[in-house]
Amino acid sequence: MPASLSSTKAAAALRTSARVSVELLLVLVAASVALWLLGRMWSIVWPLIVGLFLTTLTWPLARLLRRRGWPPALAASAVTVVFLLVVTGIVALIAVPVASQSGELADGVVAGIQRMREWAAGPPLHIGDDQITGAFDAAVARIQDSIGSMVTAVVTGVTTVVNGVVTAVLALFLMFFFLKDGPRFLPWLARQLPGRLATDVPVVAARSWETLGAFVRSQAFVGLLDAVLIGIGLWILKVPLVLPLAVLTFVSAFVPIVGALFAGLVAVLIALVSNGLTDALIVLAIIVVVQQLEGNVFQPMIQSRGLGLHAAVVLLAVALGGSLAGIVGSLLAVPAAALIAVIWNYVREQLQEPEVDASHPEAAVPS
Repeated sequence: MPASLSSTKAAAALRTSARVSVELLLVLVAASVALWLLGRMWSIVWPLIVGLFLTTLTWPLARLLRRRGWPPALAASAVTVVFLLVVTGIVALIAVPVASQSGELADGVVAGIQRMREWAAGPPLHIGDDQITGAFDAAVARIQDSIGSMVTAVVTGVTTVVNGVVTAVLALFLMFFFLKDGPRFLPWLARQLPGRLATDVPVVAARSWETLGAFVRSQAFVGLLDAVLIGIGLWILKVPLVLPLAVLTFVSAFVPIVGALFAGLVAVLIALVSNGLTDALIVLAIIVVVQQLEGNVFQPMIQSRGLGLHAAVVLLAVALGGSLAGIVGSLLAVPAAALIAVIWNYVREQLQEPEVDASHPEAAVPS
């Protein structure tokens, strides 16, 4: 006779499932409210995040100067000036060679367009000049019809640039204050919190800071790896502006998806106008291979070791962040997942039962 189900156990399991479902629902509601508040305060939160990223890059130098006896304000000021000089140098390293070879590049662009027209006129396309002219006229008419939307797009772009400049300036000031007063923050925070929070929150904050620093360092290493590999490929093919393109590749590595696409597009375009279609296709193949290795092999491996996350978790976090918040979501997905892991691991540590020494069994018996 088959065993019958226990109605008591079934009812208990149903009650437990209902209680857990309600608790999960409350957690999701709280998370939704927190994200909504974060979105409402994004104009303040985003410069704060950028400032923290910049501080993790510059803090080792500031810490070294402070250990050498420099006053905190002087050390922070010196590091901020050095950071500005480095950024200015990177911009000059990209802009000066491009400006010096702008005439050559312009001639190459014209020649490249002419070669593309000759190629389109031959087999198998057989596109004549009248068809190209008709397509050009149609494009001009379409642009004229959409002039209003173009003006709106330009205004939106100008607004975005202005907001970006304001964010950068505010983040730079925040970086200075973080470098100057950062070590005093956790003791101050501990004095403001009551009871157990005075211990737990500073510990979690310190671990989160270490994790954020590991993320920025790993991202910089991945960008350096991309720049070296792609730069070697460009140097072998004798593409001009190798050093500026390598620097651009390194800088763009900090902007997920769009940064890599932009740097790759610039490299392929310069190869096309200077070396021809064959070398441009080879450059495109090199960039695709390097970026695939970076996105699917190097970055997950390096970040998983530095952040304590599995490589699959890194990939899924980037995909989820991009689907929820676009480029910014892709940029913040990995550090957000790492910070969640830090909080979760600390909570697990606090909830673990104390280990019992096997040599003293009486310790396990309550008195």
